Amino acid sequence: MNKIKLVSLAFVAIAFNSYNAQSQSLGSIFKKVKSATEKKTPATQPANQQAATATTSTLGKPTTSEIGTGIKQALEAGISKGADQLSLKDGFLGNMAVKILFPPEAQKVEKTLRSIGLGSLADNVVTSLNRAAEDAAKEAKPIFVSAIKQMTITDATNILLGSQNSATEYFKKATTAQLMEKFKPVVNTSLSKVGAAKYWGDATGQYNKLPLVKPVTTDLTGYVTQKAVEGMFIQVAQEELTIRNNLGGRTTSVLQKVFGYADQKK
Repeated sequence: MNKIKLVSLAFVAIAFNSYNAQSQSLGSIFKKVKSATEKKTPATQPANQQAATATTSTLGKPTTSEIGTGIKQALEAGISKGADQLSLKDGFLGNMAVKILFPPEAQKVEKTLRSIGLGSLADNVVTSLNRAAEDAAKEAKPIFVSAIKQMTITDATNILLGSQNSATEYFKKATTAQLMEKFKPVVNTSLSKVGAAKYWGDATGQYNKLPLVKPVTTDLTGYVTQKAVEGMFIQVAQEELTIRNNLGGRTTSVLQKVFGYADQKK
């Protein structure tokens, strides 16, 4: 009987040791699997950052020359497109972001005209102001292209790695005076061509004849010129955002390399 007990105890001991060995073996296996899985699964990154990392690692860090070339390529294509859009019929009139309305001091004129049944006259004024701006916008592209060609490597690098409106601010400094100079005679001629001077004279004339109103006088050419230039920079800012954020627009290896590097630096 004692022999049987001893044999049983020996069997239990062997089984227990075997179980422990298997458990340790399984534990080791699980640890290895977990470790391998963690190595294969990188930390989650935003899609554009992953793309930028892949692009930069594939193409390498851009040289200063490549940054200059890439920025100039992107800006010339995007800014030229924006200027072309504004110079089309309804480029200003059909775009609420840049549409030119009555001058602030003359908004009471518009309100009064519409209240006395002369809304069509007010509409004619607004349409003619925007037609003049659309004519002037045709002069913008060569001015912007010239500013891009004169851009230094330092300018290009500051634009690439700067804020979302760095290019727009550059163009404001580099082109505002030229745009005002070029736009003003075009606006003046266009205002006459589209009848804006007549519509404006009729509108303010009707308003100024009303009793107890303060006569309104406005430098219409100066006003439209200023609003046309402001509208150009609003459009430039929109194009700049598109250039920076549109991965599909990076159609050359230089653009991919330069803007992939910029994405990585964000």
